Amino acid sequence: MLLSWSFLVLALGGLAAAVPARRANYVVHEKRAAEPSSAWTLSRRLESDMVLPMRFGLTQSNIDRVEEILMSISHPESPTFGKHLSPEQVIDMFKPSSETVDVVKSWLVGSGIAPERIRITGNKGWIELNATVAEAEDLLNTEYHVYEHESGAEQISCHSYSLPGHVQPHIELVKPTVHFNHRVSPGGYIPEKLKKRTGKLGQPSPYNGPKTNGQTPSINPTLDECDEYITPACLRALYNIYYTPTQTGRNTYGVVEFTPQSYLATDLDMFFGNYSPNLVGSRPTLVSIDGGQYEPSQYQGFSYNGESDLDFEYAMTLVYPQNVTLLQTGDMVEGGGFDNWLDAVDASFCTYEGGDVPSQDGIYPDTAPGGYDAPESCGIIPPPYVVSTSYGQDEVSATPAYAIRQCNEYAKLGMMGTTVLYASGDYGVAGFGGECIDATTGEETLNGTRFNPDFPATCPYVTAVGATQVSPGRTVYEPESAAETVIYSGGGFSNIFAMPSYQATAVRHYLEAYPPPYTAAQYNNSGNVRAFPDLAANGVNYVIAIDGEFELVYGTSASSPVVGSMITMVNDARLAAGKGPIGFLNPAIYSPLFAAAFHDITNGTNQGCGKPF
Repeated sequence: MLLSWSFLVLALGGLAAAVPARRANYVVHEKRAAEPSSAWTLSRRLESDMVLPMRFGLTQSNIDRVEEILMSISHPESPTFGKHLSPEQVIDMFKPSSETVDVVKSWLVGSGIAPERIRITGNKGWIELNATVAEAEDLLNTEYHVYEHESGAEQISCHSYSLPGHVQPHIELVKPTVHFNHRVSPGGYIPEKLKKRTGKLGQPSPYNGPKTNGQTPSINPTLDECDEYITPACLRALYNIYYTPTQTGRNTYGVVEFTPQSYLATDLDMFFGNYSPNLVGSRPTLVSIDGGQYEPSQYQGFSYNGESDLDFEYAMTLVYPQNVTLLQTGDMVEGGGFDNWLDAVDASFCTYEGGDVPSQDGIYPDTAPGGYDAPESCGIIPPPYVVSTSYGQDEVSATPAYAIRQCNEYAKLGMMGTTVLYASGDYGVAGFGGECIDATTGEETLNGTRFNPDFPATCPYVTAVGATQVSPGRTVYEPESAAETVIYSGGGFSNIFAMPSYQATAVRHYLEAYPPPYTAAQYNNSGNVRAFPDLAANGVNYVIAIDGEFELVYGTSASSPVVGSMITMVNDARLAAGKGPIGFLNPAIYSPLFAAAFHDITNGTNQGCGKPF
């Protein structure tokens, strides 16, 4: 069919006249993971002249091959099993392409940002720029607001933000934007005009960390009493831990603590005096991350000392004479978050002048009185062969982009030979404090009915550790049950992460043989998502010394450092045999080759959200 010239001119002229505005090609890149709870109130628009430290996380090369690369190194049947990569190899493998850097820079310059204001980090992973709120809102087609907590704390956030269609594939996430921290935390960037400091990851809370019922335990129970009182002797008998490390100068085991959490030296000696006399006077080796220090005099009480006391009393006792490293994260003003300790063990994860998630992490230098006024701790130590962390957050409070980018970093640590352990939480299928997800609004609430998984435990590149217990009236020589005393072991299915290949057979068998009696309205029952925890260890009735007394504590907070101690001893044996550390653990523990090393827990539930599960 012929088209008349005059019609073609009119048609093209019409198209030219209808050329869309610059924003017409924008697409939404991220939305807030969930709306703030009723404790937060929208206060006002953020002042347009306020300066924000904008960070553009660039899309990494080979990121679609993370699982493939990690499995080739970590699966016991792989011909390259145990051939871990150097930090330099990891950086080179995942650094963004030159095209990605050029596209993002060109977009910023074309939007009116002077080239000299744009900084590129050493590993090319981030582009940084200090921008006014007005500039940031223009770049991202969004609005920043101030939210006020009922405590008086304030945070900034936008509900969503957009990027040009041609730029979007080259950016993983932008911050500060939608990453609203639902629990009060000053671990994030708050402009000077809004600085009303609040809690942080390590801030005392009835939800995070071990639990106690205040019961005074028997100090030296027999093995017949381990159903009531767990001691190091109970754990040795329960898991057949009779091994003395020999490679103490080569092996490494780190435990992460977030300021203001801190052990008390007098508590350690009180515990050691009863259960490990050779350790009296010994302390973990402090690695100060972003100003983190041993601060016993400023804050005392179970909520400040319970986690650290527990972690080091048991970890140091079980791996003696192996040294244990304390990765103390954050100063007393900003505190710290997960990204901060990752920065410290992997320089490729750092960014200039901070760049961690402003609502989750400490931002350094911290110029506030008493703050850590120095560059952030970036690659200050090699990653320990095992790292245990007994802290977490509800997965719903993290956007997929934030969670995935952090999860990929755990994969990189695994490629370099590090086992990363995270406690799976203490509220069964519910989130912190027993909150679940409202199926209609997506908000966290005590009346919610949708299960609320824990992050980073849901990341498929960490080993999530749940809790068991010696069943009442039973002994350490009989099968354990899932923890159901004071706590319920956290577990379930992710709402973000796909099922990793290493657990596909085990999870599908579970879903087919023991189908949960719940629907998609209550949890992600697609059968294609990450299940957690990966393994479990005793987490009930631990005897610890705390603030000059012995008490019983409960939690996956206890299970994680105990598993870390066992893996540290496995690494010691491997090093003695001329091998390297085990690194990423999960492919091995799901492999039939290692099935005999584990007991299947068939008793108990991990209740929550009004349902047994």
